[in-house]
Amino acid sequence: MRTLLVTGTGGAGRTTVAAATAVAAATPGRRVLLLSADRDASLDRVLGPVPVPAGGDGPRADEGAAPPCAPVPSVPGLWAARIDAAAAFRADAAAVQQRLGSLLDLLGAAPLDPEELTELPGADAFALLRALRDTAADWDLVVVDLPPVHDALAALALPAQLRRYIARLVPRERQAARALRPVLAQLAGVPAPGAWAYEAAARADRELAAAQAVIEDAATTVRLVVAPGAHAADAVRRARAGLALYGHRLEAVVANRLLPDGSPDPWLAELAGQRRKEVRALRAELAGTTTALHELPHLGREPRGAEDLARLAARPPADAPEGPAAPPWTTEDRLAAEGHFLWRLPLPGATRDTVDLVRRGDELVVDAEGYRRILPLPSALRRCTVAGAALRDGALQVRFAPDPGLWPR
Repeated sequence: MRTLLVTGTGGAGRTTVAAATAVAAATPGRRVLLLSADRDASLDRVLGPVPVPAGGDGPRADEGAAPPCAPVPSVPGLWAARIDAAAAFRADAAAVQQRLGSLLDLLGAAPLDPEELTELPGADAFALLRALRDTAADWDLVVVDLPPVHDALAALALPAQLRRYIARLVPRERQAARALRPVLAQLAGVPAPGAWAYEAAARADRELAAAQAVIEDAATTVRLVVAPGAHAADAVRRARAGLALYGHRLEAVVANRLLPDGSPDPWLAELAGQRRKEVRALRAELAGTTTALHELPHLGREPRGAEDLARLAARPPADAPEGPAAPPWTTEDRLAAEGHFLWRLPLPGATRDTVDLVRRGDELVVDAEGYRRILPLPSALRRCTVAGAALRDGALQVRFAPDPGLWPR
């Protein structure tokens, strides 16, 4: 099973590229799902009217949980589904109210009707995570049409961030003292959290862990879509740094809507030549990496239907290793030769003025190109102090010296 996450700059044609990639990958006997998080029905405009039945006739990971999907009639082996964030929010709110029914009755509160529930900010991200969790295991390939890169990375980082918050606010070790909570509450004079709070935290952690497992799987890769322009190479540089910081594997960059060469029109010929220069800048940005650069032509119109998508000749994703991915960082033991450990985090494309580093307890807080991630330190480095840091050869390198007070002699 493969998952391909398609994101990119705003207006670059992410939905078109995602659909073209899914069409290229779909073959008879192979099950490919095109999953869109776009609200403006652009998937229908690209693929043509795609009926989405209430129940769907494709495989479902959990009945009632995964978004309904329908086969694309013109492409054997391809199904399409659209994430309905509003419906997912209403379903979640109704489930929470049901679980808190006795508490609401005790407080004399009237439950909210589904008709009066309006989704809150962030509902799109949670609906996307649920769809990833519930659909990924049932398909040979899932192609996900994501929002622009900054919003996409924020959504994909949510499971790890929220699980960290849950672990800090509702520690697992405190759950072992459930039988003593009433006694401790009387002694302390303050109410202790009820069992429902720990059960809710455990349930949320399990659901977030399932979504995180899909995102961090070695078979999950990213395809970045850009429209060649004056700032395309710089946008790719920043996106590469953000993707690397979160440990995502950038499979390919797609230069979309390239104009044909050799036009007799001087204006079009000059514009096509300028686009070629920008593509060369993209190639220079990716030089020396394993990230491929795919070029998709401009059709002279907005692509409509499977035939136009097939003409774009989008390449299907390359095979990726199965199983969990390795951490994005590495640690080198240089104690014998240099007296320190070297912690290395690849940050291709990052510049020194945008990188910041803070040690906080057993974690490192890393900022790069407007993105932030909190990374846990390996056990050996927790007993060390930071002796220095530098951005060299596209990687953040941090030196850790053993703390004499914590290191065994």
